[in-house]
Amino acid sequence: MICARDTIFIGTIGYAMKKILLIEDDMLISSLVEFRLNKEGYETILVKDGNEGIHAINTQKLDLIITDVMIPFKNGIEIIHHARKERPQTPIIVLSSLGEEEAVVLEAFHLGVSDFIPKPFNPNELAIRVKRILQ
Repeated sequence: MICARDTIFIGTIGYAMKKILLIEDDMLISSLVEFRLNKEGYETILVKDGNEGIHAINTQKLDLIITDVMIPFKNGIEIIHHARKERPQTPIIVLSSLGEEEAVVLEAFHLGVSDFIPKPFNPNELAIRVKRILQ
């Protein structure tokens, strides 16, 4: 059975929306990213900390995870570790402030993230990278 919440219809052909988890504690950034990704036709799940992120990874069918490195309760590296254990094929994009340790970024790539975007960033650039990863 096709659920209208999960499907966009174009003419008589329907396709499931890609579901993206965004783990970001800055509500302005979350709102901007959500707006841009929704405009591109993606369903966006917003959570503000690592505990909520872990819960979403465990309970949602996700097509992509976007996580900040510095978030409350569990950091982005812990999120990546958990996601790789539970959902090894799900692509991950890491967001990080320019001043954060280079070693953290290198560790994220070592764990198999798909992309890294330094803050501040342009939401349009993020949408382009998301589209490239999800093709």
